[in-house]
Amino acid sequence: QVQLVESGGGLVQAGGSLRLSCAASGSTFRIYTMGWYRQAPGKQRELVARSTSGGSTNYADSVKGRFTISRDNAKNTVSLQMNSLEPEDTAVYYCKAEYAFHDYWGQGTQVTVSS
Repeated sequence: QVQLVESGGGLVQAGGSLRLSCAASGSTFRIYTMGWYRQAPGKQRELVARSTSGGSTNYADSVKGRFTISRDNAKNTVSLQMNSLEPEDTAVYYCKAEYAFHDYWGQGTQVTVSS
């Protein structure tokens, strides 16, 4: 069982920045694939960014060049630095861990970008 706790959401004006963090339980964090997903009202949950244990990252086209995912295996954390935020980025952001053929989700954190 992997427990995830997100933090760092909030309200920001368009063009601003926010940093989300996710703390994970477990002693094998380094082998988790970690990802950030988001779900806007009335829309399906979508991938934002993903980081594998091997160091590969991938991003949704809509956030490339604006968002950066990073992980600290010593601290069992994964972060999402979000710059140049747009109203379209407004959503609940979720942290996900992929481990031993299971997906584990955090409770989500709200990000609201005002125009």
